[in-house]
Amino acid sequence: MSKILVTGGAGFIASWVAEEYISKGHEVVIIDDLSTGSNENIPRSCKFIELDIRDPEIDEIFKSEKFDCVNHHAAQISVRVSVEQPILDAKINLLGTLNLLESCVKYNVNKFIFASTGGAIYGNQSKFPADESHPLNPLCPYAVHKLTVEKYLYYYKEIYGLKYICLRYANAYGPRQNPFGEAGVVAIFSERMLDGKDVVINGDGTQTRDFVYVTDIARSNLLALDYDESDCFNIGTGIETDINEIFGILKIHTGYEMHATHGPAKEGEQQRSCLDYTKITKLLGWKPETGLSDGLKNTVEYFKDKHNKS
Repeated sequence: MSKILVTGGAGFIASWVAEEYISKGHEVVIIDDLSTGSNENIPRSCKFIELDIRDPEIDEIFKSEKFDCVNHHAAQISVRVSVEQPILDAKINLLGTLNLLESCVKYNVNKFIFASTGGAIYGNQSKFPADESHPLNPLCPYAVHKLTVEKYLYYYKEIYGLKYICLRYANAYGPRQNPFGEAGVVAIFSERMLDGKDVVINGDGTQTRDFVYVTDIARSNLLALDYDESDCFNIGTGIETDINEIFGILKIHTGYEMHATHGPAKEGEQQRSCLDYTKITKLLGWKPETGLSDGLKNTVEYFKDKHNKS
């Protein structure tokens, strides 16, 4: 069994990843600054340290904890924020990650699993779905910095022998997603529908995304532990769904009776996105198991339950 640091483990995806690791007997330590994460997401059977990944104290934690693996999810996740504040995005997503990598090398961590982006790293796709050999032409600072970290990981492997896995997520959704941020259309729509508030679709709603359910993502992180090579993998479904369709399905599940309104399109976001997951199926045996209809239903039920408790 391994001792694993999960950064951002109080957040949406990483809390599910931490639970997956714990369920298989691994020892988990979570670092999170709680800027967007929540205490209620943190599994009880792990050690929690409230800290920013940019903090110099990271070095002392690595020294004392002696991690076998780092699973890195802590990030500034909003494309819009990255466009408006690219320096802030770089400080968190690039320099924060380098702070971790330096400690990995110094204290002999074996593996680094990185939550990258498949939804943004390819830019305007020339083929659908995109596989990992697709040109990398990111259109926003968020994706530029994710790609830069991937390049740094290659460097740290070649120079220092640190093994890595980059998991390029499509559009994640599911229970625990933050409905009050600027990322996560399913969570945002679900919360606003259940509150009876206006739902705003950016642009005309025909933009497509590849929606992948959070427990499927967590399972990919588990499989990555046992893969002995360094590589990058898409985590998606290979299916395009436009935002108008997402609105329509959620409207049914929530009983929402209002029409959507349309606002301006987001700067820095591509029109279509869809990922080919053939490579990870072949090499790690992963494939998505939760269909969109079931996943959206589960997500709405989660938000309904939260509403009933509040």
